[in-house]
Amino acid sequence: MINDDFPEDYEVLWLRNEGGMRGGLEQRKHDMVRRCAEAARRLGKRLLFGMTTSLILQSIPLPSDCDLDSFELHTVSDSLEQRVRIRGLSIHPHIWKHTSVAEKVAINHYVFALDLFHVWAQLATHVSLDSLIVLGDSIISGIARQPALAKGRIGSAIYADLQRFVDDLAGFKGRLACRRALTLISPGSDSPKESEGRLALRSHGISQPVLNYEVPGIAFRSTAAITLDMAWPEYKVAVEYDGDHHRTDKVQWRRDQEKRDKLRGHQWIVFVATASSLVNADARAEFAFNVARALASRGARFEFFVMPKTVEQLADTALRVRNRG
Repeated sequence: MINDDFPEDYEVLWLRNEGGMRGGLEQRKHDMVRRCAEAARRLGKRLLFGMTTSLILQSIPLPSDCDLDSFELHTVSDSLEQRVRIRGLSIHPHIWKHTSVAEKVAINHYVFALDLFHVWAQLATHVSLDSLIVLGDSIISGIARQPALAKGRIGSAIYADLQRFVDDLAGFKGRLACRRALTLISPGSDSPKESEGRLALRSHGISQPVLNYEVPGIAFRSTAAITLDMAWPEYKVAVEYDGDHHRTDKVQWRRDQEKRDKLRGHQWIVFVATASSLVNADARAEFAFNVARALASRGARFEFFVMPKTVEQLADTALRVRNRG
């Protein structure tokens, strides 16, 4: 009999801190584990899952524009002969020739997930460059928050390992897209929407912020440190992204107010971004202009782009600079 229990204590703090989105990821993972376990029972063997199924099994937010059906169970093998098909189940078998060298994360005794670096490479041809960048942020943060996956590494070390992984893994179709995405991935982003907000600012010419910046000399009444989602410390300008739970959870709302009152009392300019700030090009341009104006008022110098550059343009510029170096 397959044991459906799987280790999840490494996610408890992550889920508690991130409110509704993390709770949704946890529920989706439980549902997916049950479906994967049922498929393994039907076949009577251990199964390895990749693509979006692996993301779900490892509590990583799905990319917004993936061309794969995330409801399907995406299995992985390294040859046609080993492909998995089960009549009556929605299974999509994939061939990934690097399967033999990839790590397999044990979800339970019979359900395994392809490691997240390989999943990111797999998905490079199934998502836009924007989504590949956001997914890279999510994967680095997801690994860093799970001790069993982080193995003592912090975000910057995981990012360096991801770079080495792409350099060393030859012969996959999405390699160029991965190399471009790496120029704009930033360890420390806590949610896909934060990543989207950062890319919106970068596309209008605003410099890279410090992520998860711990503000010196200011603390909550509880003495806990105050951190900012995105900050330009030398100019005391910051951006915080508020998801729905920041509005609906009274404890979170009061904590946000305390934080922002203290920051403003120390001459910080704090912008609060929401989903509506990123909903379309006009909203993103207005958001970027307001942040740019605040930075400029504090002495920052940069070229603001009224018409945003694409992430492709930003990535290609970064690659050229890197290659010259």
